[in-house]
Amino acid sequence: MITTSVAEAAQVLQQGKVLAYPTEAVWGLGCDPLNEHAFLEILKLKQRSIEKGVILLAGQVSQVEHLLTDLEPHIRKQVIDSWTQRSRTDRATTWLVNADERIPHWIKGNHTQVAIRVTNHPLCTALCNAFNGFIVSTSANPAGLEPARSLQDASQYFGAELNYLNGDLGLSREPSRIIDASTGQIIRA
Repeated sequence: MITTSVAEAAQVLQQGKVLAYPTEAVWGLGCDPLNEHAFLEILKLKQRSIEKGVILLAGQVSQVEHLLTDLEPHIRKQVIDSWTQRSRTDRATTWLVNADERIPHWIKGNHTQVAIRVTNHPLCTALCNAFNGFIVSTSANPAGLEPARSLQDASQYFGAELNYLNGDLGLSREPSRIIDASTGQIIRA
């Protein structure tokens, strides 16, 4: 299925299916992070190991607020500012934060932390808000291949059986940088 309807795409996620969709810089694969079956389908599509963990994408800070409570106030402000004080052309930032009991082990992989990002991409924001929470966001490509940068690229990788939310990529040229909130270490520059 290919749709331009955010409501239809959110329904796909709610039904436990995988969705390909455009993000700030590349196409992503997403699902309900609490649905292990859907998550394992993403790993199968990507030919990716469960040990690596994935990014959770939110449409607003309130959707990940519970993951920010352990942060020192100045770090919490830095994290939130990186999401809310950037332009649409600025590169997105994903933060590694301590996972809580709401985050399933399959999302974290072999880590105690979880990668989270609040997007300012209008379509992704609308999708997370229609889904009523954060979703899995991992690049739409089999392991070792370039991330999809168009619906055509994604459908060449994954075929017509997958569900697609068609729309434009954001204005960033690169996938999000990843920073460990507890140490400041840059994981992906």
